[in-house]
Amino acid sequence: MAEAADDLSTPLGQGTVARRARRFRLPFTATQALATLLGLFLVTFVGFALFNDDPLGGEPKARIVLRHPGPEAEKAAAAHSGSEAKSSAKQQAGSPATGHQTVTIIDGSSGKRQDFVVGGPEAKDGHEPSKVPMAGIDQRLLEKSRYGMIPVMADGLKPFTVYAAEADRAKAAKMPVVAVVVGGLGIGAAKTADAIMKLPPAVTLAFTPYGAEPAKLAERARAQRHEILLQVPMEPFDYPDNDPGPQTLLSTLGAEQNLDRLHWHLSRFQGYAGIANFMGARFVVSDNVMQPIVREAAKRGLGYFDDGSAPRSVAAALAAGQAMPFARADLTIDAVPTTIEIDRALSKLETMARERGSAVGIASALPISIERLSAWCKALEGRGILLVPLTTAMLKSKSN
Repeated sequence: MAEAADDLSTPLGQGTVARRARRFRLPFTATQALATLLGLFLVTFVGFALFNDDPLGGEPKARIVLRHPGPEAEKAAAAHSGSEAKSSAKQQAGSPATGHQTVTIIDGSSGKRQDFVVGGPEAKDGHEPSKVPMAGIDQRLLEKSRYGMIPVMADGLKPFTVYAAEADRAKAAKMPVVAVVVGGLGIGAAKTADAIMKLPPAVTLAFTPYGAEPAKLAERARAQRHEILLQVPMEPFDYPDNDPGPQTLLSTLGAEQNLDRLHWHLSRFQGYAGIANFMGARFVVSDNVMQPIVREAAKRGLGYFDDGSAPRSVAAALAAGQAMPFARADLTIDAVPTTIEIDRALSKLETMARERGSAVGIASALPISIERLSAWCKALEGRGILLVPLTTAMLKSKSN
């Protein structure tokens, strides 16, 4: 009755809510357990956030399955490691450490700095950067050195003639010709690929010995029918502030040491028709240091290209003394890398070709240079001038 009285005296609806609340209220012990679990979860989460030192926490992860090599692969690896050990011993006996290095080149005129990697996993201890022979290389024109294979004359053949790009030399003999060399390639795969693919085959491409895989890039250029050169780093006036890179030929070294360094450069890739200086304003003006280099290159059947940066260079006289194919750049096409100045330089190159019968320009692989050269080359023959590979210009100059 008391309960009925309470129901009568309670405001409408409140009694029902109270009874429902009492019916669904959790026991105290269950509530306490739930609060404890929630507390433990929060403590764990905060602790993980504070003390976990994973900088990639929360990032997607991929799992890679590494398969154990079979017996044949293990034997091959063991044989390879044995040859690596022998080569390492040779290096400790006197060969310079070349390996995997990051090099900074500073342009003396602009102060621009450029970092690049020399060598890679397959270029340790002075070995050739590529274990797979380049396509189209005449094996007779290779000689083994302690750094790898280097060019040589054999069976009356020279790398200069075997690796010269195809050209209509009869036509070239009858009309003015222009040769263009784009240099500094091999450092930076993107700009190298642009030069290879966007420029016509008649443009000669010059590769430095640096970069992770110079052989692959050089092979790609030859596959597109470009003639290629090897640029050999030589000492500039402001060395070492302006450093062409490892194994630079130096005026302070003896002939034997510089020839050893030259062989390292020659081994980096194959298929080039000649060599060119990379910087070298101090080196190329000295007969004493240049003569052994030019003589060695001539003995190996290569041509020589002087980039024209040193007015007092002795390369022309030394090459003539060796009856060596030679050319010197008449002007730098992108000395001022703007559309107006590049177009002006190309027009000047045409004038030189008409006056002399041939002219040679050099450019770098800047995007603006590639763009202007590509457009200019397409219309050149229509103006009565033939674009030819450098070797064709060399032979025409020699015949004149």
